[in-house]
Amino acid sequence: MLSNFHQDIHLFRFDADTGNVFILAGADDDLQVVVPPNGEWYFL
Repeated sequence: MLSNFHQDIHLFRFDADTGNVFILAGADDDLQVVVPPNGEWYFL
């Protein structure tokens, strides 16, 4: 997804309590993606 569009990833965080991965990306930090443990990612 992000790598195919050559978007910079500015923040990558793993929350050990919930198992979620949070990604902040894009030229203006306009892409926010959450990946829960089930792997079905979604945009915020």
